Amino acid sequence: MGTFRPLSTAGLALIITLGVAACSPTFRNHGYVPPEEDLAELAVGIDTRSTVEDLIGPPTAGGVLEGGDFFYVRSRVRTFGPRRPEVIERQVLAVTFDQEGVLQNIERFGLEDGRVVALSRRVTDSGVTNTTFLRQLLGNIGRIGPEGVI
Repeated sequence: MGTFRPLSTAGLALIITLGVAACSPTFRNHGYVPPEEDLAELAVGIDTRSTVEDLIGPPTAGGVLEGGDFFYVRSRVRTFGPRRPEVIERQVLAVTFDQEGVLQNIERFGLEDGRVVALSRRVTDSGVTNTTFLRQLLGNIGRIGPEGVI
């Protein structure tokens, strides 16, 4: 019985260590936003889309239309145990261009500037209720006339 006690103490210490490690938060980083030093090299009214892309890199996302604006997005997400992941930091850098593709404006937005957007989900009703494929197939027997064959 003398060897049982140190083994149980070591096992208990291992369980406590694993329990504490499981409750520590984990962080994930997604995306890229150029640093201020790189943005300082851009000149509003002079640089174009290609020079902006060469200086600070390709955008994370582009505008909806072709030749649209550049958007650089970075998020930091914290996961703590079994809880739902939480976005704790988000930065969006919007680089806008005029009609000729010349740099017009650089804006930075944070998580505090965001708004929750309610998305609606539209589902198209098929009109077919409680009808299996086989029932549809057999239900069409006799409904096809000679005019439907051509």
